[in-house]
Amino acid sequence: MAESIDGVIIVAKEPGPTSHDVVGLIRRLSGARRVGHGGTLDPFAAGVLPVFLGHATRLVEYHTADEKEYRALVAFGARSTTDDIEGELTIGDAPAPTRDSVEAALSGFRGQIDQVPPDYSAVRVAGRHAYELARHGRKPELRPRTVVISRLELVGWDDSAADRPTATLELRCTAGTYVRALARDLGEALGSGAYLAALTRTASGAFRLEQAHSLDAVRSALSEGRLDKVMLPPTTGLDELPRLTVEPNDLRALTKGQPIAAPEGVRAGPVLLLDGKGSLAAVARQRDGKLEPEKVFVGPA
Repeated sequence: MAESIDGVIIVAKEPGPTSHDVVGLIRRLSGARRVGHGGTLDPFAAGVLPVFLGHATRLVEYHTADEKEYRALVAFGARSTTDDIEGELTIGDAPAPTRDSVEAALSGFRGQIDQVPPDYSAVRVAGRHAYELARHGRKPELRPRTVVISRLELVGWDDSAADRPTATLELRCTAGTYVRALARDLGEALGSGAYLAALTRTASGAFRLEQAHSLDAVRSALSEGRLDKVMLPPTTGLDELPRLTVEPNDLRALTKGQPIAAPEGVRAGPVLLLDGKGSLAAVARQRDGKLEPEKVFVGPA
């Protein structure tokens, strides 16, 4: 297979492999040189991992602000060094919370909140990743960041282990939200401690778990050369961006990096420009009545 492979594969990642592992497998099986993903999932986490191939990798930046949706299992009664199940646990000595107390505490985490990232995170501190400092016994000094949790609901409760109850939460949040930190802070608010025991990303922007393919299905399709079974067009998930079909003369100007006249009413943000066959030709931005190309996907005829 060749570099002309352009599109998006929505992978339903299982717990275990890293996001980098998934990208490496798809790169190896597809033969595409350019492969990337749309947002890291921790190895223990599962769910939606959009993988971009070829020209689609140049569109990833337009997905970076996409909201994410998760289903999270939060375990109370202990704290974790990593704020999740992979860290060293310390059992708390405070009484375990009740379902009602958890329900009440959730209200403090809805809307715009300030959140300190986990010590074991990729956030950089003085040029080093926070997890590098934490692994060497140094607590990184991390600043709070503002995130928005637009939906946070308790959808399941298990207190069969009375001192270690678990809550299943569903949430929708802005990119950059740490669900591990949410579990940690919820436990602190209740006094019992808590950590993230399991996590599934159910949506990343327009990419939803119902559309996703298991890694085995992706492996099988790529091995058989049946990309049509798993791959979507490069512009998938960018439905909110306006699309314009350009005339041949304008298309030639775009291939030279030249701006073209903007139709009346075109907004200032990115615009997808299509050729006569409906294929993506360029991404442009409207400035002073012109569409200035910032990414061009076709060459001179």
